[in-house]
Formats: sequence, C-alpha cells, structure tokens
Amino acid sequence: MSAQRSNTGTAAQNGRQYRAFLSYSHADEQAAGALHRWLEGYRIPVRLVGAVTAQGPVTRRLVPIFRDRAELPAASSLDVEVQSALKASDALLVLCSPDAAASRWVNAEIALFRRLHPDRPIIAAIARGEPEESFPPALVMPGPDGITREPIAADFRPSKDGRHLARLKIVAGLTGLGLDHIIQRDAQRQIRRVIGITFLAVVLALLMALMLVFAIRAQREADAQRRQAEGLIEFMLTDLRDKLKGVGRLDVLESVNERALDYYADQSDLESLPADSLERRARILHAMGEDDHRRGDVDGALSKFEEASRVTATLLKAAPEDPTRIYGQAQSAFWVGYVKFMRKDPQAALPDFESYRELASKLVRLDPKNSKYQRELAYAQGNLCSLALASNGMASQLPECRSALASMLKVQAMAPHDPDVADALANRYAWYADALRRQGHDKQALAQRLQQLTIIKRLLAADPKNATYRQAWMLAQHSTALVYYALGDVTKAERMRRSAREEVARLIASDPENNDWQNWRKRLDHSWAEAEAEEGGS
Repeated sequence: MSAQRSNTGTAAQNGRQYRAFLSYSHADEQAAGALHRWLEGYRIPVRLVGAVTAQGPVTRRLVPIFRDRAELPAASSLDVEVQSALKASDALLVLCSPDAAASRWVNAEIALFRRLHPDRPIIAAIARGEPEESFPPALVMPGPDGITREPIAADFRPSKDGRHLARLKIVAGLTGLGLDHIIQRDAQRQIRRVIGITFLAVVLALLMALMLVFAIRAQREADAQRRQAEGLIEFMLTDLRDKLKGVGRLDVLESVNERALDYYADQSDLESLPADSLERRARILHAMGEDDHRRGDVDGALSKFEEASRVTATLLKAAPEDPTRIYGQAQSAFWVGYVKFMRKDPQAALPDFESYRELASKLVRLDPKNSKYQRELAYAQGNLCSLALASNGMASQLPECRSALASMLKVQAMAPHDPDVADALANRYAWYADALRRQGHDKQALAQRLQQLTIIKRLLAADPKNATYRQAWMLAQHSTALVYYALGDVTKAERMRRSAREEVARLIASDPENNDWQNWRKRLDHSWAEAEAEEGGS
C-alpha cells in the first residue's frame, strides 16, 4: 500500500466492476505504479478484441484496475472501500515480493478475495525474490472448498520471464486469451511500429529542425517534448541503427546525426539537464562517434567522443561510486585515447588510456566477480601495453603487458568456453612476448608465443574456415619464427616461416583483393634482418 487514493476508488460504490484489484506492499509502490499505468494503457490487439473466453468477451482496454495507494489505518481489518473494490473486481493481481509476503494487508486482501470469489482468477506477479519467499501465505492456502489452487504466475525477474513477457502473461490471465495468441499479435504490432518508425526516419530528420523552433510555453510540456525527441533519436541511433547496419543503410541516418548534434548544441549547460537525459546524450554521442570513425572521419569522431566524455564526466561527478557512470566515463576515455592512438600520437593517448585503466580498476574493486568489468580492465591494460610497444619512449608501461595477460586469464576462468575471450587471451600472450623481447628475454618470449599458438590452434580446430583465426595463426608463426631465429634455432625458424608463407598463400587464394595479406606475403619473403626490423616497428 502507499500514498493517495486512486481516482477509480469510488467506482465500486457506484456498482461499476473492476477488471482487477492490484494488491502490493508499500515497498513495491514504484513497481506497482508502473504496472498499473502499463495495464490501463495497454490496448488489446484489434484482431483479438471481441473474442469470447472464460472471462467473457475481450474488450479493447483493461480498465478500470483498482490500485489502493493509501496507507491503511492502524486497524485490525481492511477499510470499507477496499472491501467494496475487492467485491467488485473480476480478478486479483498480487505483486509478490518478500515484503508482500510479510504484509498482513496483502495477505488479508488475498484471503478476502478468495472468500468472496473462489471461482475468480488470482494472478501472482513475482517482482522480487524466489516464489517460496515472495508468495503471501494466503496465496497458497486451500480455498473455502478445501482445494489448493496454484496461482497464475508471471515472473518479472530478468532471468525468468522478464518484464515484457510477464506483462503479457498478466494480460492473458485477465482476458482468458491464450498467451501464444497475445505474443503473436503483440509481436506483429511491434513489427508494424518498427516499420512505421523506419519509414519516418528520413522525414524525422526534416521535422526535428521544425520541432526545435516551437516555443515551449510550460516546463512540463518542455520536459515531455525533450524526452520524446531524445527517445526517438536514441532509437534511431542505437536499435534502428543496428538494424540498418545489417542491411548496409547507415547512410539513411547521416542527416539525423546532424540534426541530433544541432539539438544538443543548444544545451551547453549540462548540469541543468536531468540524469536520464545526460546518459542518453552520452550513448548517442558514442554511437555517432563510432559511425564517424568507421567512415574514416577521425576529426568528427574525436569531437563527438570528447563531447561524450564531457557528459559522462558530469554524470560521474554527481555519483562517483555508481558503476554505470564509472563504466560510461571509461568508454569515453577509451574512445578519446583510441582516436589519438590511431593518429599515431601515443603521447597524447597516454593520459586517456591511463584514465581508462583507473576507471576499469575501480569497477573491478566494486565488483570483483563481474566478468564484464574484469574484461574492461584487461582491455585497458592492453591499451597501455600497445602504447609501450608502439613507442620506444614508454618502456615504463611495459609491465602493463603482463598485467593485461593476468587480467585476461581471470576473464577466461570466468568464461572458459567463450571464443572471443580465447582470441583476446592469445593477443595478450603475443603482447607480453613482444614486451619480453623488448627487454631482451627471448627464451621467456618464446614460451608466451607457444601459448599463443596453442590457443589459436584450438580456435582453428573448432572453426577451421575462420579467416580471422587463420590470419592470427599466420602472424603468430611469423613472430615465433623470429624468436627461434634470435635464439639460434634456424631450422625451426625456417620451418615456421615456411608454414606462415603457405598459410598466407591460402588466404590470398580465398580473397585476392585483400591488400593486407598481399603485403604480408611480401614481408614474409624479406631477409631475417629485415623481418626483425619490421617486427620491432610494427
């Protein structure tokens, strides 16, 4: 129970029947409010309206639904209005959680509804906790007829039904419709919406300029328009962007990118914007920066990543211990540093990559068992290792190569069967080998290269046609051959280099237009001295 009386609260007194009575604990008020709004706003798919079920004819809307939001007085029984609403309800919807299970008022509402309507449905929606700790006692007790009826259950937990399926299960329970029919019709409706939004994408680019011209007469209206505009932009540049990438139509969104930048350019005072708007703005800028970088617009990408960093830094300043905001700032630091690194300016990239490492380290300290955070740390350390290997002036960063390997080994322990993790681990062995060679430890470098070869060989055995793995195999053999040569084992060096030549020849045969492979064929024909010089500078 919670704060004010629902505006449908007097309907039962007028003899009007409720579609359902929503029962919940005060601790779950926010979840109950969101569910109530969604149910009363949900429209049954048109093709299902009018169908006759055990619950009667299916109507277009699930209204009204009674939600008692007032604290009950310190009394021993339910108040008259609640009893009247329970009597006038077609179904009882219980939002289950450990707090609901401990609430005597939720338990009393269930018990009364069972006595009044033993034949009407009770729907249990699990918001938090396991069923055995979340179901109120009255929910699983035998009814007046002595029969224990298993409640219809919808499970909102992400690892179970999730929010969307759980809501559709509730709709099925309230209407008597089959869940498969509702899911199918709802999916068709969503597809039509996506098609409609896609069709309007180009039109939206023209309309956004007009939208920003209109004077905002009230703050509430201004906030609503801002959320709507930003939500559309984010959809266009994230979900829809991913769909259009799959069919090669990112060009459709170029004009939207420009309009989005115009929209945000007028909002330079970041601290005046709400947090959700700032988070959305950062996500959009990251997506746009990635698109610019993919098209070769390095200056445009850097501009967007630096603006995203300004946004994520503002968010982090407001909540410095929030993992989501730490992660967002870490992504900004990485992208800014990455663009500078790709410009062949390692000194400029160093502060950003160091910031990325510190933020990733903080995430790991906050949640050491989170494989996503551990992987971020391995990536951050690998970036600093790459800087050290690319620049003779950063020998102090070489220990990061070993740290990157150690961190990725932890990730592999958390996800031992993930081929992407295995591929990243092979790269860390290679970087560490290069760092050891830079310090004159060729024997130790050889051990790391052999570990790399073992991993790539295992990946190739599972996916022998994977060109990425085949290229990695060729490069690893070439680099390992150089170590053997440096150690004086010319026979093994020549054998591995010959194997690398054969592999690059097979790669070129599969794709003669690949310029990288053509260049590697030439490099593999160079003398050992030339190969050593190239390896040190690559």
